[in-house]
Amino acid sequence: MTRLTHLDADGAAQMVDVSAKAVTMREAIAKGRISMSPEAAAAIRDGLVKKGDVLAVARVAGIMGAKKTSDLIPLCHPLPLSSVSIDLDLDATGVNATATARTTGQTGVEMEALTAVSIALLTVYDMAKAIDKAMEIGAVRLMSKTGGKSGDYRA
Repeated sequence: MTRLTHLDADGAAQMVDVSAKAVTMREAIAKGRISMSPEAAAAIRDGLVKKGDVLAVARVAGIMGAKKTSDLIPLCHPLPLSSVSIDLDLDATGVNATATARTTGQTGVEMEALTAVSIALLTVYDMAKAIDKAMEIGAVRLMSKTGGKSGDYRA
């Protein structure tokens, strides 16, 4: 079994020392979905949500979330992100979100992509909750990552 790198020999939490790792181009893609009533989806589509343009605000929130990942996740390294993009696809019963994060550095951007998707979907919920409080966020997962010593990953 692989040793958990965020734990020291005594089992205490630690920030991983990446100073000896090579600087490489890194990219991570994460996806998630918020399911909602057809009425809520139609209100988002038709621009009838009182708080404003749900998808535009969610996109910006996701990007901001990626930039704040190390403030939210205790052992994450702060990273100089080269790029973060959020794609939001509205359908009749919800929104699918895809986040892509990139950097050139010594550690990966998986957490930034996952945070971006999560914050974007939470923002959709916040903006449309007056229409549908039963919305459900789920299926948040890493789809792929490239770069680094552990190699590439594809779901």
